[in-house]
Amino acid sequence: MRIVLVALSIVIFLILFLPVYFILWIVGKFNLHAKIAASQAIVRNAFRFVMLCAGTKITVLGREELPKGEAFLYVGNHRGLADIPVGYITVPTLTGFVAKKELRKVPLFAGWMKNLQCLFLDRDDMKEGLKTIMQGIEQLKAGYSIFIMPEGTRNRGEEFDLLPFKEGSLKMAEKSGCAVVPVAISNTAAVFENHMPWVKKAHVIIHYGKPIYPADVLKEERKRLGATVREMIIEQLKEDQASV
Repeated sequence: MRIVLVALSIVIFLILFLPVYFILWIVGKFNLHAKIAASQAIVRNAFRFVMLCAGTKITVLGREELPKGEAFLYVGNHRGLADIPVGYITVPTLTGFVAKKELRKVPLFAGWMKNLQCLFLDRDDMKEGLKTIMQGIEQLKAGYSIFIMPEGTRNRGEEFDLLPFKEGSLKMAEKSGCAVVPVAISNTAAVFENHMPWVKKAHVIIHYGKPIYPADVLKEERKRLGATVREMIIEQLKEDQASV
């Protein structure tokens, strides 16, 4: 029954909010910030309703300790399809996610992602990947956060056995001067992947860690910042495991 509710809620959102999408397109011609803020508020509530239909309980940790008025490079692990909804429901800043390029071809869905300043990454083309990183740097400098999952794909292994992080994506923080925030996401695979095609009740934890400012990190350590953040996320996952 939950899978039907989840599917219907997504379809209804895409259809009912089609006029709103075009209104926001017009708003964006005059006020880009207003368009982004309104789009994130709408998508946040849509995802909140989807997760309610899925029976998902979300616990948020560490968010209140993040400094106000800053753009961040959120760096998280990637366990399931629910990662992005959970991220958008809880993230405290205007944020665009980095997604695989294939999502750019999904009708309507891709349009909303562009409204949110999401970036589409071509993992097979280094030149295009560099363009995406440069675009992310500009967005961070403009005050909009970026959320990346540097494993590059969903990790289907053990909860704490994260795939190696791709260091290049963390250059966005170093070049823009913003802080990196480690984000540990626990148990999202229990929402969809663990029992496809069914949707089960699940308790998900998203844990925002302490910001790391690349300028405060020694130059040699900065070269392996991705590995350092990966280790911090693993520690956060272990810390949260007892509560899942």
